[in-house]
Amino acid sequence: MMRAPGETRDDQEEQRLTEDQVRALYGYGRELRLEEGDYLFDEKGVVDSFYVVVGGEVGISRLDGAEETRLLTHGPGEFTGGLAVLTGRRSIHRARALSPARVLEIDSETFRRVAVEQPAAADAFISGLARRMRVTQRAFRQHEKLAALGKLSAGLAHELNNPAAAASRASEELGAGILTAQLRALEHDARFSPEGRRRLADLLGEVSARPTATPDPLSLSDTEDDLALWLEDRGVDEARDLAPTFAAAGVEERDLEGLSTPSEKELPGAVRWLAGTLELTGLTQELSVSIGRISHLVGAMKEYTFMDRPVRVEVDVVQGIENTLTILGHKLKGVAVARDYEEGLPKVPGNGGELNQVWTNLLDNAADAVAGGGSVRVRAFRDGEAVVVEVSDDGPGMPPEIKGRVFEPFFTTKEVGSGAGLGLDVARRAVAGHGGDISMHSGPEGTRFAVRLPLEARTRNGG
Repeated sequence: MMRAPGETRDDQEEQRLTEDQVRALYGYGRELRLEEGDYLFDEKGVVDSFYVVVGGEVGISRLDGAEETRLLTHGPGEFTGGLAVLTGRRSIHRARALSPARVLEIDSETFRRVAVEQPAAADAFISGLARRMRVTQRAFRQHEKLAALGKLSAGLAHELNNPAAAASRASEELGAGILTAQLRALEHDARFSPEGRRRLADLLGEVSARPTATPDPLSLSDTEDDLALWLEDRGVDEARDLAPTFAAAGVEERDLEGLSTPSEKELPGAVRWLAGTLELTGLTQELSVSIGRISHLVGAMKEYTFMDRPVRVEVDVVQGIENTLTILGHKLKGVAVARDYEEGLPKVPGNGGELNQVWTNLLDNAADAVAGGGSVRVRAFRDGEAVVVEVSDDGPGMPPEIKGRVFEPFFTTKEVGSGAGLGLDVARRAVAGHGGDISMHSGPEGTRFAVRLPLEARTRNGG
């Protein structure tokens, strides 16, 4: 049974009528039978009856723009409508059946008589209403905070987009400008013969045109040693300082051999000029890569927040997961992330921003579980008329006493200040709002969360 944030099992038990109390109330009202989706009331009118759930589930939600935010789910023995009946005001919430349900309806006049003739039930009503108001307001405030965070992220992505694009263009122009300036200066460099200048220009052009590859550290170290020895054998000072630049740029011994052909005397100056130029162009390339990373993050953020898109769309689950992995890249450093996506996976109807919050919470928890090492596996596949996403880790698993509480709001095993305990509660609400479900299995081999999302839109008004 879903509880509102901050509501404990004890709170919920105190807000539920006993079976004897429910039986006693049957003499004051009539039983309604509801199908899934049937409304008891909404915010359009005045609530003139008090309702006690006898069987099934009834969800209480609040309209937030075009979306409904689920605040509470009532099961047998729980009740709703009391505050509106007592105040005679229009309801700000809506209530409808989440499954086939039986509800006892007591009109407003009779409800006042119940308060006198059934004191135990009346006490439960009043105390329950007081707690309900607190936890409902807390739940809606939490939703508003999450919505504000999403808008802030979208705005930040928009503001960063233009500067990042400008920096990327400037970096490309800077790299080209450095090459042009160096080559023009080389034309007038008296240290080299015309043939020496031609060979330097040709080698620079050849090296610059080579595809960049990142060799493994051991191979790179071996190449640096070989180049340093080659330069030292030919009397080049600072050979150990020049070798790393050449190795990083992909320069080989045979490339440098060509520079010594016109004159051995020109070689020291030639390798210094080449190393200096390659170091400058290498810095611009590093700048371009960093700016490209920023642009990629900005793009991922825009996709992540579903900026400038309708709230309900056909959502590409895999793209959402990939954008989330990009956003969480800093936290997943040192973690081996394995992907297993079924080819041609269909899109699911829903709110892309909410689903990305689900992936964020699951991947964030998985990263915490492996503590900067180990592996995380993300799997997405079709199962009948649903898409299933599994996020698993090879961490130590959860103790038995923790497993049953992971979806409770405000429950966390993290250190104080590291988490509010709302992540999995938010995830479960979002999944339920898409008509899906989320489950968890944990053992010594690790933890696996599975999210099942229907391919047909049948939302249950999650927040």
